Amino acid sequence: MKIDHEAQACQPSPLNPKGFNPRAELPHGCSIGHVRKSMNDFIDFLGFINEQLHSRGIIRLESMLMPANFSSVVGEFLASNIPRYCPTLVRNQYHNGHPDLIPASRFPGDAVQHTREGIEVKASRYLRGWQGHNPENCFLLVFVFDSNRPSDSSKEVEPIQFRFVAALGRA
Repeated sequence: MKIDHEAQACQPSPLNPKGFNPRAELPHGCSIGHVRKSMNDFIDFLGFINEQLHSRGIIRLESMLMPANFSSVVGEFLASNIPRYCPTLVRNQYHNGHPDLIPASRFPGDAVQHTREGIEVKASRYLRGWQGHNPENCFLLVFVFDSNRPSDSSKEVEPIQFRFVAALGRA
């Protein structure tokens, strides 16, 4: 019986529950639990989307989108989801405001063009060399992941499950 590696890759790898530093200190009331729940939500979301795509003969999202666009999807999802669990943070409502997450009710309309208060969220395939549109003068939370890329099929790279490699923070 032939194994369908593409179908297997539709389900992301689960998080390692012991892979989080319980002593990590995040700002503005954010906790490792909030981050972990948001990461699990992304895993569920991506698995659902990829299974739906696969059922229609369409390639997985991470194999379809340009690498920078997929990284943006990961980061935007997490930045939107963390406030679901952390009531002391909200998504910055200012268009392209910096940082992505700001303290709840600190700014009118939960919107600010630029402040040092909050958390900037990034997602990357790389453990270093992150670059954003804004100088990172606030807390930076980076989600590092591994997944296929659109160019993998032409290089005959086997399908792999999306997986989070690390969640890293620095002030």
